[in-house]
Amino acid sequence: MSNGTFDFNELIKESKEVLVNPKSYFSTMKTTGGMTEPLIKAVIYGALAGVFKLIWSVLHLGAVSAGIFGGAVGIIGFFTSILFAIIGLFVGAIILLVISAICKGSTDFEANVRVTAAVMVLMPVSAFLGFTGHINLYLGTVVSLAVSVYSFWLLYNGLVEALKSKPETTRIVLLVLIVIVVIVTLAGISTANKFKNSFENIDTQELLKDLPKN
Repeated sequence: MSNGTFDFNELIKESKEVLVNPKSYFSTMKTTGGMTEPLIKAVIYGALAGVFKLIWSVLHLGAVSAGIFGGAVGIIGFFTSILFAIIGLFVGAIILLVISAICKGSTDFEANVRVTAAVMVLMPVSAFLGFTGHINLYLGTVVSLAVSVYSFWLLYNGLVEALKSKPETTRIVLLVLIVIVVIVTLAGISTANKFKNSFENIDTQELLKDLPKN
């Protein structure tokens, strides 16, 4: 993609390359050229993720289908997905810049923004796989963790190949972050199960008895 223009076909090609051959992609990725290109990427990825969320919501296969209001919730999710993609691009770039600095890599903000935008290709992938959580909580969790771990693999290649960080330090930092993500995810499952069990154990008949009668 050249300056001043945006080639959607080139975006598709680059997205495939990031997913299947991240080392090669990041080793040749441009780290300069302006903020417009990565911003457009983020918006497109966010929009695609929003489309999948909308579809799963309408089909009642998403994390939140909201009954007859599923379509409305899905439309809201579509626009919030784009908004979160834009915010996430710059927040993620700042976080990546900090990691890169720790790992003795580039602290150029634009370069970090471009790597972050490339990794955001996983947004629509994650949204597409969102229906697995509706099928089974554990299946959805495993899929979500798999996507998260793969995102760290992409980040590793982005840091080492594009931002020139030290491989050994980068591996250690990202492994620590992976462990934290896994722990937080498992803790979330435990909390969700406790809430579910507590809700199922509520005796609705006893609750009705306590209601005042007219």
